[in-house]
Amino acid sequence: MTILIEQQPDLGFSSEVKNVPYDETNELVLDGGFAMPKTTSNAGFDAPEINSFGQSFRDYNAESERQKTVEEFYRLNHINQTYDFVKRTREGYGKLDKAEMSIWECCELLNDVVDDSDPDLDEPQIEHLLQTAEAIRKDYPNEDWLHLTALIHDLGKVLLHPTFGGLPQWAVVGDTFPLGCAFDESIVHHKYFNTNPDYSNPSYKSKNGIYEEGCGLENVVMSWGHDDYMYLVAKENGTILPPAALFIIRYHSFYPLHKAGAYTHLMNEEDHESLKWLKVFNKYDLYSKSKVRVDVEKVKPYYLSLIEKYFPTKLRW
Repeated sequence: MTILIEQQPDLGFSSEVKNVPYDETNELVLDGGFAMPKTTSNAGFDAPEINSFGQSFRDYNAESERQKTVEEFYRLNHINQTYDFVKRTREGYGKLDKAEMSIWECCELLNDVVDDSDPDLDEPQIEHLLQTAEAIRKDYPNEDWLHLTALIHDLGKVLLHPTFGGLPQWAVVGDTFPLGCAFDESIVHHKYFNTNPDYSNPSYKSKNGIYEEGCGLENVVMSWGHDDYMYLVAKENGTILPPAALFIIRYHSFYPLHKAGAYTHLMNEEDHESLKWLKVFNKYDLYSKSKVRVDVEKVKPYYLSLIEKYFPTKLRW
């Protein structure tokens, strides 16, 4: 990896979202001190009902020290994520002048990162990346672009790393949401927006705000974080991943949309098509956050081959 600056500032693929029989012979082993949870099966993947802390997934009200950390994160996030902040920060990081490294080097760099916004996970991110990718690989064996998308979707969290200037957690992780229009009440810990400067801006208070209905999400300013950063890295480095993959990378933390159905009035036709794949991906992204062990050295050659297929050897970050 080459650190340049330390400062903060269509392939053809199946468009059908299919059901694949669950292959019990390839089942990942859950081993984290908790009893094997009851699961619900959907599209071949068995989704556990509890996370690695023994609690329900995305339960932001459960009493625990972890939850206190998560709520404080969202308080800071909702106060500081403003339209002006995002425009300024995106312009700075969009120069991609922080480092040169491969996709796999970035995966390894994430061993030092823990996401304070996540109530379901407190382990290094590399574990989650491989958990998600391997779970999808079981059920969608022919969609190699989706396997790779799962592996790289959180790589933007390197923004937390000191070599990238060490942005604060509230500027890197957490659920994302549009800026320049009203904050939907489905956004987790919505109450903290009342001290965000944009909250009282008359131009941003309506449902559409500064946008036209059906304008397309690509024209909407989203809260800044690892999603949008990794999207910029992939796009500007000339990846040949399909549009649905870039949509997943950019909006996988946009839970108000794909969980609550908010902001659909801003979507265009292409967004609706890509959202089908995002909803498939999200199930694996969320419910693979249990104590799942993946043999990294065993699966590494497969993912290196995908990286070589879809990306240049070295990327600008």
